[in-house]
Amino acid sequence: MASSRRLRALITNDDGIDSPGLLALATGARDAGFDVVVAAPHVDASGVGGSVLAVRDGKRVRVHSRELPDLPDVPAFAVEGHPAFIVHSAGRGWLDPEPDVVLSGINIGANLGHAVLHSGTIGAALAASLHGWRGLAVSLGIPLVEPERPHWESALAVLPDVLDVLLAAPDGTVLSLNVPDLPVRELGELREARLAHWGSVRSRVDHVSGDDGDLLHTHEAELTGDPEPGTDTALLAAGHPTLTELQSVTDRPGLLDGGTLSRRAS
Repeated sequence: MASSRRLRALITNDDGIDSPGLLALATGARDAGFDVVVAAPHVDASGVGGSVLAVRDGKRVRVHSRELPDLPDVPAFAVEGHPAFIVHSAGRGWLDPEPDVVLSGINIGANLGHAVLHSGTIGAALAASLHGWRGLAVSLGIPLVEPERPHWESALAVLPDVLDVLLAAPDGTVLSLNVPDLPVRELGELREARLAHWGSVRSRVDHVSGDDGDLLHTHEAELTGDPEPGTDTALLAAGHPTLTELQSVTDRPGLLDGGTLSRRAS
């Protein structure tokens, strides 16, 4: 990773500044030779996607300096804003120098399928691409019942090879890495994966009425059945770390060309 020694990495997440996954990723980036700065939401911001919402006082957003365990020399900030807001702030004058790459995670739970749209971890990496930076979202496939000690070290074991891929890719490239929550010795080989139709978890939302008024009550459950072969969901379930290149919002030309609307309507 000698080439990374001249590069600055912004480490963020959506689980909040106190997440052990954030500390693990910052440590891994430092050990890879990056000049590291950490900026993450002051509270859990899971599921916010690409939101740039922040807690504002007029035009001001509060930032709190923090010292991370075992990383006393790494600048760290708890920001009262969502992950994509933090990334955009870094590219709009806050950080000097600006980051060269944004590393987001390590998320508590996999980010799989087209449901990655809703992930704040993914949203931060995609926001990086809007500034021409490379972005990497790292997630650990922890089940709904979180284990006492997740295998953060397994994600870090895969990280160097993935950083090589990221740094060799064009500016603006965004990658999503999912790693099974298994000991390092039990990991399969790193595999490129396409997105599943949804993911590994789906929510059911019920309208509940009671003494406290009307509520929307959410239940999360892991999907049953065999996942589609070759997808990120299937490969992760088989013990493989998966790597997927993602694209930000783009346009598709030809809407009014040659009767496209008529064909789609039919």
